[in-house]
Amino acid sequence: MEWLNTSIDWLTLLFQDWIVVYFLMLPEALQTVILIVLKIVVIMVPLMLSVAYLTLAERKVIGAMQVRMGPTIVGPRGSLQPIADAVKLMFKEIIIPTGANKYLFLTAPLLSLGPALAAWAVIPFGEGIVLAEVNAALLYVLALTSVGVYGVIIAGWSSNSKYALLGTMRSAAQIVSYEIAMGFSLVGVLIAAGSLNLGDIVNSQSGEYGLFNWFMIPLFPLFVIYFISGVAETNRAPFDVAEGESEIVAGFHVDYSGMAFAVFFLAEYANMILIAALTAIMFMGGWLSPIHGFSFFEYLTSIPFIGWIFGDGIHWFFAKMTIFLFLFLWFRATFPRYRYDQIMRLGWKVFIPITIVWLLVVGIFVLQGWFGLGGGA
Repeated sequence: MEWLNTSIDWLTLLFQDWIVVYFLMLPEALQTVILIVLKIVVIMVPLMLSVAYLTLAERKVIGAMQVRMGPTIVGPRGSLQPIADAVKLMFKEIIIPTGANKYLFLTAPLLSLGPALAAWAVIPFGEGIVLAEVNAALLYVLALTSVGVYGVIIAGWSSNSKYALLGTMRSAAQIVSYEIAMGFSLVGVLIAAGSLNLGDIVNSQSGEYGLFNWFMIPLFPLFVIYFISGVAETNRAPFDVAEGESEIVAGFHVDYSGMAFAVFFLAEYANMILIAALTAIMFMGGWLSPIHGFSFFEYLTSIPFIGWIFGDGIHWFFAKMTIFLFLFLWFRATFPRYRYDQIMRLGWKVFIPITIVWLLVVGIFVLQGWFGLGGGA
């Protein structure tokens, strides 16, 4: 299999030759399983570290915006604070409320975190750098991200608490409302790209005009709505109505403690990273360089090292993700929490009508052949 041969070439770069020789003596089915597990580990370990250190970045960024230091005690300049937080939560007792459904109570955090991690199976980091090449990857991502709301609903219901249930209803209604706008935004990307494959969506944004070929320009309203809806989907400020302290204590996870609470916490930050990655792929060309296709800058790509920086690659994908993650943190430091009626009005009466209208506009663009599809194909 071509995929297996490529993976073995990748394996030779990571391990000694004798390990690869013994690996090739194994049955092909077992080789495939081992390679898949290794790839999952290569993706998950940096992802979980990123989730942990995003919490540190948030405290440092917001601290800088508010003219204070942020964490400084644990490790050099507070660099080990996420590790200290994780160790503390590991040793804290998980208290299950009297009358709670124990099985569902402990399952809910996993339902929130699982989809955020499983979606990375189809996320392309670069040209051909993806765990699973799925033609219907966009549908897979939509289906998985929709499952996360069940974790929220089950958490509040299984706690047997009126406060948790009230926070659940508000949070679930918000997630469902903004998920519709997000779905319509992705339909616009699907129409423009003519494919459900995330790699094809990125490649459809390549052309001789570099960043001017990215979908963020012709689909700008959908781009803005998708990202803002992503902020609302993750229950981040200013859409964190589930944590309105003066009204409903701490939302759907008010009765959670220890690692059960930590998993909810990790799910929020994992979803932030996922939304940032999807926004970069759908609207900002994924791993494509901003000067991709510009004949004027072609000479830059032939210069050693500088050519690697300015050429297409995984570093551009991570750089674009970093921009959106910074916006998540900036929003929290800047905007006050919205009232619940304002949030619902924005989702239903503003975002959804705009996305529907712009889908018609995108359809006209395609008929005119502006995206290389339809009448101009």
